[in-house]
Amino acid sequence: MSHFYRTLKPLKSKSFFLFGARGVGKSTFIKGFLKGSSALIIDLLEPDLEDKYSKNPEVLLQETLPKKDKLDWIVIDEVQKCPKLLNIAQKLMVEHELKFILSGSSARRLKQRGINLLAGRALNEFMYPLTHEELGEAFNLTDTLETGTLPEVKTADSIEVQHAFLRAYALNYVTTEIQAEQWVKNLPPFRKFLEIAAQMNGKILNYSNLARDIGVDANTVQSYFEIIEDTLLGFRLPAHDRSIRKQQRKAPKFYLFDTGVKRALDRTLDIPLKPQTSAYGDAFEHFLILETMRIAAYQRKDFKYSYLLTKDDAEIDLIVDRPGQQTILIEIKSKNQVDERDTRHLKKFLGDFDNPLPLVLSMDPTEKDIDGIKACYWQEGIQIILGNDSLE
Repeated sequence: MSHFYRTLKPLKSKSFFLFGARGVGKSTFIKGFLKGSSALIIDLLEPDLEDKYSKNPEVLLQETLPKKDKLDWIVIDEVQKCPKLLNIAQKLMVEHELKFILSGSSARRLKQRGINLLAGRALNEFMYPLTHEELGEAFNLTDTLETGTLPEVKTADSIEVQHAFLRAYALNYVTTEIQAEQWVKNLPPFRKFLEIAAQMNGKILNYSNLARDIGVDANTVQSYFEIIEDTLLGFRLPAHDRSIRKQQRKAPKFYLFDTGVKRALDRTLDIPLKPQTSAYGDAFEHFLILETMRIAAYQRKDFKYSYLLTKDDAEIDLIVDRPGQQTILIEIKSKNQVDERDTRHLKKFLGDFDNPLPLVLSMDPTEKDIDGIKACYWQEGIQIILGNDSLE
């Protein structure tokens, strides 16, 4: 697999958890991070190792202590498969000053009560599919909207291989993550849920309607979304939590973690995305929200995200609450040329926020000021959101 430069930069002086969905490149990243270091690597995806450490976690002590002075790092891959190892890891950190990298594609088991999360002794790091910055010259917008940016997709030598990988990914998620962990007793409704959830990507959630479509109750649907979030396959974007004078909708939106996996789950991979269509616009909005969040996370920005939609369908696609800086109100358009029609929703809300920074992000290469609202190319817009652009 070709190597992509990853912008995630964990401290080399401290243990850390590395979370990320399957296939985002955690193992490859760890190998590069460990270059020149001595490390003990334990991959709990290997059934015999998972069995060994689950039966007797103390084995890790016996294996490690005799060579602790020669080890720079201990890596436990897919640590959620044997959470009891975290007690041993803590002992080795505290009593023997050993450093750990604890990777995982699911936080679900680790969120259960009684699990030792090392009380801050290990930092939390997150890895995502590749950003446009990491892809560099290999980045192509339409390809990204259609097939996403998982490393194995970006290194595939044909569209057929990309599609085959994404379809297998969608299937393996159910079998590997869900069935193996026995989080869902009845798989057929969950499979149906995944397809409908992908179709609902970027839409406001109505748990009761979803429950009727799938044939389960609303509480089960909520638990399904929690599973998706805990396995890092997607997230809910909350409605803005401050009272706005216009009556607003309160339910969250839902987004999958990758544009290609979304299309695999809703079985639209074979349908090309054509510019100036609603499907293309939805995919562009999905991509831009993901991209903003990923790059901000890598730059350790403590941002909060939400959306706003009123009962009369006035909408702000993304609100970025930045501590100590202006709140940014974002309208996303997949157009090559924006005008005053694209700023009308933002204008409605300017008086409801204290000194906001309104932005229209699009594919229009010409920077514009439309009645005090800045419109710019999406890449420049991300830099403004991050506070890396002097034009703010």
